[in-house]
Amino acid sequence: MTMWVFGYGSLLWNPGFDVARSEVALLPDYHRSFCMRSIHHRGTEEEPGLVLALDALPGARCNGLALAVAEGQEDRTLNYLRERELISSAYLEKRLDVRLHDGTAVQAVTYVIDPDHDQYCGGLELEEQAHIIARAVGGRGPNTEYLYNTASHLAGIGLNDPDLDWLARRVRALTA
Repeated sequence: MTMWVFGYGSLLWNPGFDVARSEVALLPDYHRSFCMRSIHHRGTEEEPGLVLALDALPGARCNGLALAVAEGQEDRTLNYLRERELISSAYLEKRLDVRLHDGTAVQAVTYVIDPDHDQYCGGLELEEQAHIIARAVGGRGPNTEYLYNTASHLAGIGLNDPDLDWLARRVRALTA
């Protein structure tokens, strides 16, 4: 049976594992937002950045990619993803049903935000998000790079996200 992973942020452009196939997919009842303070990858404890997370919201829909893990790489991939995504326990690992572009439902390993975690910061205004992203830098580089790569990869697969597009324009203006 194929192991699927749902990508909605950096997994779109930097999965870090062997992807046998990728399909546009829809995850119901969650929305993508910069609702997690990044203290490792895109910021520091002194100056946190922001990264995307899936925030539960009944009736919401998040478009992303369902990534099929290469056969025989399931355990290795899961270990890699846990090391990468569960670094601070702000994400919860869940297996959620996503619907592929052709209507097929598959269960995918999905990382969603824990709204009770200290790093959760849902509800920040877009302008505040832009100012944080414009200046933060972490172990994996500038927060701006994370935003720009995610927005451009979403656009490249025809899944524009109006909030990310606005943030990319605003952050470019702030850093010009």
